[in-house]
Amino acid sequence: MGNKLSSSVSSSEHRPLRVKQVTDKPVLVSHVTFNHRDGPRLSRSRSSHETLCEKHVYHLPCQPPPPPPPSSPRLPLAYTPLSLTCSQSSDDRLARAYLAFLKSFPEYQGTWVLDSLRRTDFARLDRSGETYVDYMGGAQHPESLVHAHSQFLSDSVLGNTHSVSNSSTLSSICAHDARDAVLSFFRAPPGYTVIFTANATGALKLVGESYPFKQGSSYILCADSHNSVHGIREFASRRGAEVHYIPSTPTGGFILSAAKDILQQQHSRDSAPSLFALTGQSNISNTKNPLEILAHASALGYHTVLDAAALAPTSTISLTDTPVDAMAVSFYKMFGYPTGVGVLVVKESFLELLERPWFAGGNVDVVQVPGTIVTRSASLHERFEDGTINYLSLSAVTDGLRFLSVYLPFLPLRLSCLMHLLTSSLMQMRHDTTGTPVVKILSKLPSKRLKYIGEQSDSGSTVSLIFLWPSGDMIPNSFVEHVAVSHNISLRTGCMCNPGGAAALLGIEDQMALLYPGVTLKDFERVVGRELGVVRISLGLATTFHDVWRVIDFASKFANHQIRQKLWDVWNDVPVGQAV
Repeated sequence: MGNKLSSSVSSSEHRPLRVKQVTDKPVLVSHVTFNHRDGPRLSRSRSSHETLCEKHVYHLPCQPPPPPPPSSPRLPLAYTPLSLTCSQSSDDRLARAYLAFLKSFPEYQGTWVLDSLRRTDFARLDRSGETYVDYMGGAQHPESLVHAHSQFLSDSVLGNTHSVSNSSTLSSICAHDARDAVLSFFRAPPGYTVIFTANATGALKLVGESYPFKQGSSYILCADSHNSVHGIREFASRRGAEVHYIPSTPTGGFILSAAKDILQQQHSRDSAPSLFALTGQSNISNTKNPLEILAHASALGYHTVLDAAALAPTSTISLTDTPVDAMAVSFYKMFGYPTGVGVLVVKESFLELLERPWFAGGNVDVVQVPGTIVTRSASLHERFEDGTINYLSLSAVTDGLRFLSVYLPFLPLRLSCLMHLLTSSLMQMRHDTTGTPVVKILSKLPSKRLKYIGEQSDSGSTVSLIFLWPSGDMIPNSFVEHVAVSHNISLRTGCMCNPGGAAALLGIEDQMALLYPGVTLKDFERVVGRELGVVRISLGLATTFHDVWRVIDFASKFANHQIRQKLWDVWNDVPVGQAV
C-alpha cells in the first residue's frame, strides 16, 4: 500500500517579524522587514531574500471587499451546509452561499490578507480555472518568490560551495543564511544545526541508516505514519533491534496512554540505544499527535525524531518548547518552491552518536587511497551532506521561510472556518433518490472551532473520505478521480504512502495482517473486494471560500442520479490510461 493505490489514471535565536500597519488607506498595509545576521557580502552581489524583502509589499485591506451582490435579497441568509442542487445560476448561488458563510463565520474576515495574497501571488489558480485541493501533496508556489529567486540567479554568479572562489563564497553565504533562517523559523535553541537533504524522506533516511541500532535496541513508531518513517524499520531490523508499533485508532493517530505504555514496556534496560519516531500530523487521517509525548519518550531514554512534513505547512513549531533530537521537513510542502530541498534540523549532540555507513565528496577531510583511513569533516553538518548541496535553490529557502512567516499566523483560523464548512456540507449531502449519504468521512473531524488569529488547531486541514452509491456501497475512487479531473479539481486518491493510517480508516487492519511476501496491490484489492484507498481533499495557504464551494459543487454531482449516470457512462467509454 503505497503512493498510487486506487488511482487508475545559523542563528539559533528566534528573530520576530516587524510589521508596520498602515490603516489610513483601505488597501495599503504592511511592509515586512526582517533582522539579518551581520556577515560578509560580496561587492555588487545581492541575495534574492534581500530583493524580496525590499520590493515585496504585502497588502492587507482594512475592510474586506464586498461580496458579489445577490440577484434577490429576499432569500434568507442564515447559514446551513451548502445545497447546490437548486435551479439558480452558479454565480447567484455562489454569492448567496458566500454571504451565508460570512454570517456564520464572521471571524473569517480577519484573514483578508490571504485573499489579497490569492489575488497576487496565486492569481494563476483563478486564471487557469483549476481548483487545487492537494496541499498535503505539495503547496502552490508564490509567484513573488519565484520572481525574486529568478532575478537573484540572473544577477549573481554562484559556484560549488566546496571552494573559496568569489562564486563559491556567495553560494556559501546563501547556505549559511538558509541554515540561520531554518533555525530561526523553528525557534531552535543553541545546539541545533541544519543538514540539507533532498526532502523529508532523505532526512529520515539519514537518521535510519546512521542510528546505532543493535541487539537490545528498540524502534518505536506509530502505525499511522508515512512510509518514510516505516522504512527506518529496515535499518533497525538488520542491526538486530526490535520494532514495535503504536496502534492507530479508527480515525487515525493514537491513544496517548497506550503510546506511553508501549514506550515504557519496550525501552531498553541494558543501555542499548533506542529510537522513537513521531508523526507530527498524519497526511491521511488529519490527526495531530500530541508533541508532549516526545518529552516523555526522552525521559525514558529514547532518542526522538519528529516527522514534521505534514505539520510544518500550517502549524507553528518551536524546538525550544519541543526539543526533539531530530526533525524532518520538506520545503515544497510548506511554500511550494523550491522542490528538491528538505532539511534535518538536528541536535549536534545527537549527530555525534550517529554512524554514517559510507562517505562521499564533501563529507571528509582526508581519505587514504589505497587504505582504510578516513578523517571526517570537522563540520558536523558537512559529514551528513553527501556531495554538493543544492546551492542554487538555498536563497529561495530563506525567502520562502520569511514569506510563510508573514502569513502563517492567519492560516489556522482561515482553515478552521473552511474545514467546518466543507465537512458539515459533505456530511449532510444526500442522494436524491434514496436520501442516503453521498460520502463517508473517514478522517478526524475538527473538534475545535478557532476564533482568533494566532490560535492553533487540534487537527489538520485534510479530509479523507469515500463516495457512496445510493445503496451504501463504495464508488470506485478511480471514477471519482476521473470526474474530478473533468471538472478541473486537483485532489488525490490512494493510500497516500501511509498504509497504516489507510488501513485504520478503511477498517482493513485484519486483512493487512494476512499479507504475505510478494503480495501485490491487485492481490490485496481482490481480497478486500474493492479498490483500496480514499479520496483526499487538503486545504492550504492559497485556499479560499470559492475553492471549497467548487469542491462541494463537484461532490453534489454524485448526489444527482441523472448527472452521476451520465458521468459514469462517459467514464466507462474512456480507455484505461487515457487522460480525460
